[in-house]
Amino acid sequence: MRVLVISDIHANYTALVTVLSDAGQVDETWCLGDLVGYGPDPNAVVEEVRDIPNLTCILGNHDMAAIGKMPLEAFNGDARRSLIYHEKVMYASNMDFMRSLSANVKVCGDATLAHGSPRDPLWEYILNALSARVNFDHFETPWCFVGHSHIQCMFALNEENDRVTLEQSKADETITLRPKLILNPGSVGQPRDRDPRAAYAIYDTEARTWTPRRVAYNVSEVQERIRAAGLPDRHAIRIAEGW
Repeated sequence: MRVLVISDIHANYTALVTVLSDAGQVDETWCLGDLVGYGPDPNAVVEEVRDIPNLTCILGNHDMAAIGKMPLEAFNGDARRSLIYHEKVMYASNMDFMRSLSANVKVCGDATLAHGSPRDPLWEYILNALSARVNFDHFETPWCFVGHSHIQCMFALNEENDRVTLEQSKADETITLRPKLILNPGSVGQPRDRDPRAAYAIYDTEARTWTPRRVAYNVSEVQERIRAAGLPDRHAIRIAEGW
C-alpha cells in the first residue's frame, strides 16, 4: 500500500495542492496535524483535506487552538494573530470537521502517528537524539511518524547499544525501514530546514520503505495572500527562506 504522509500544512493551500499533485496516486493519506495556523487559506486547506479519500488525520496544536480547545495565550504573538484571524474567517462546517478529529496518538499497522511526539502529542518537539531517545519508550510499533518541528529528518535507535542517531533525509532517496525509527516528513506549508520547497513523504507498507520528497510551489502568490489578509509579514518572509 502506497501512503502519502503529510504534516504542518498551516493554511498554505498552494503548497498543499502542489504536494497532492506531485505525490500522484496513493492508496491512503495520513496527515499528522496542523492544517491551520500561520497561513492565509484555512478554509481552502480544510476543505481540500476533507475531500481526500482514505484519509487518516490527527490534530496539531494550532488546530486545537483554532477550535477552542487550547488557549491562544499558549502561542507567541505572531502565531496568535494568525489563529485569531482563522477563528474569524473559518466556516462552521470546517470547524465541525476539525472538531470530529482527535489529537491523540494513533496506530496504523506498523506505524504510530503523532503530531509532536508519542509522549506529548501536541507540544513536544523531537529535535535531537535526547528527545528522540525518551520517546522511543512511548511507542511499540517498529516506527513512529511525527510532525511539529517542520524539519524533514529521521532518528534511529540502535537497540544493541541504546544509542540514537539523527539522520537528515535526502529528497527522493528511498530508505528501507527497520526497527526502530522516528521519521518526520517535514512541513507542507512552512518548512524550517532552510529548504523552502514543500515537504512530504511516501510510505510503502509492503516494501517497508520511506521516501522523503520535496516540491517547489508558487511561494510569491501565498505571500501576497498573507499580506492581503493582514497577517504578520514574518510569515510571508519565512516561507520563501525555509526558516
